[in-house]
Amino acid sequence: MPQLEVAGAALTYDDEGPRDAAPVPLVFVHGWTADRHRWDHQLAHFSGSRRVVRLDLRGHGESTGAGVPTIAALAEDVLALLDHLGIERCTMIGHSMGGMIAQTIALARPDRIERMVLVGSIGRMTYSRGRGLLMAASTLVPFKLFVAANIQRAFAPGYPREEIRAHVRASAGTPREVVMTLYGAMRAFDVLDRAGEIRTPTLMVHGYHDVQLPVRQMLRMAKAYPDAVVRILDAGHELPLEKPAELTALLDRFVTGNP
Repeated sequence: MPQLEVAGAALTYDDEGPRDAAPVPLVFVHGWTADRHRWDHQLAHFSGSRRVVRLDLRGHGESTGAGVPTIAALAEDVLALLDHLGIERCTMIGHSMGGMIAQTIALARPDRIERMVLVGSIGRMTYSRGRGLLMAASTLVPFKLFVAANIQRAFAPGYPREEIRAHVRASAGTPREVVMTLYGAMRAFDVLDRAGEIRTPTLMVHGYHDVQLPVRQMLRMAKAYPDAVVRILDAGHELPLEKPAELTALLDRFVTGNP
């Protein structure tokens, strides 16, 4: 797989589909402790007719590199990849932390994003006092237990247990330093007060059973967007895994201008 050296990291990416297709490329950005294969269903669907790019964020999947303290630093990595590939403008689809990256780019470089899709993402990490204390305490437990607790609760009730265990093992393979540094970056992320500045047409897809980033937090963000479409699916936080076909169908309609 091709790689791009940027700021002390080697970013592994896929760049597939026809380069001369008329619509702008689709750029997929995964979430915390995941990798670019979260988007396998979407890559298979779209790459026959348009250019599709996806990457492993630094320290994830087949990419190298240490964690960074801010979501903005991850956004710089994604912009560096777009520059490297000669992509001036795209439709960006981000899941969870990937959606935070997309929002950061939409605010800093609105000229680079034609449309945006936020999958299970929010504009501000908000906790009740009790949950905030619980989340802080969770960082003190053994690393594998910390990862398992976070990943297990990302799926809606009824999702196959063996598949959840496989995703826990994969997530625990992400270096501890990367996991914990980016956990802090997500907790510090906050663009909610600037959401009204984002004029990019946006689709927000969220799981009804999402306890990681509750749907009410997404709806709070959606009210501030001047041009947003909201869709709620019967799923948890891991929409690309739990509802791949439904998510792809929503994306297909949105990117063709038919939400």
